[in-house]
This record gives sequence, C-alpha cells and structure tokens, in this order.
Amino acid sequence: MNKHIKESNEHAPDDNPEWGDADFARARPAAEVLPELYGEERAQELLRPRGRPKLENPKLPVKLRIDPDVVHAYKAQGDGWQTRMNAALRHYAMSHGLMS
Repeated sequence: MNKHIKESNEHAPDDNPEWGDADFARARPAAEVLPELYGEERAQELLRPRGRPKLENPKLPVKLRIDPDVVHAYKAQGDGWQTRMNAALRHYAMSHGLMS
C-alpha cells in the first residue's frame, strides 16, 4: 500500500468526524429526506424495493428421483412441464385425501 495513502486514511478530517450513536439517533430516514432533495417522484423511484416481489407461498426446492420415462413424457409436452407435473401430484394428493 502506498505510504502516502495509508497516512491520509489514519486521520479523519475535522470537517467530517465519525458518527456516534447520538448522530445516528438524530438522523432522518431516507423516506423523509429524499423528497426534499430530488422531488417526490424521483424519491419514490429510489425507495422502491428491488428484485422480484416475495411470494406469499413460495415453492420448496426438493430433490426427487423420478423414472426417466416419466420425466421424458412431461418434457416432451414442452415448456411448463414442471408446473404440469406439480399439478398432477396435487391432483393425486387431493383425490386420495392427502391434502385438503
């Protein structure tokens, strides 16, 4: 590491002191500050959650050993084969009183 850079990082400048607990307690949440800085519309864009929304009832990843001929038969039907296989398992479980 460059000696000059190392020395400059060891001392924080007086105009930018490290924050303590009291500073964080006084800080306003971003939802209050961003509209003042960027306007309401841009603030909402910045604050919206990222990524895919969380599912209410997510599917569980399960390792399941299935005979090749069964897998090939479902895959031969095209895209959505896993969804169709899930529907067939659900239908079987419901028709046999395994779930309500």
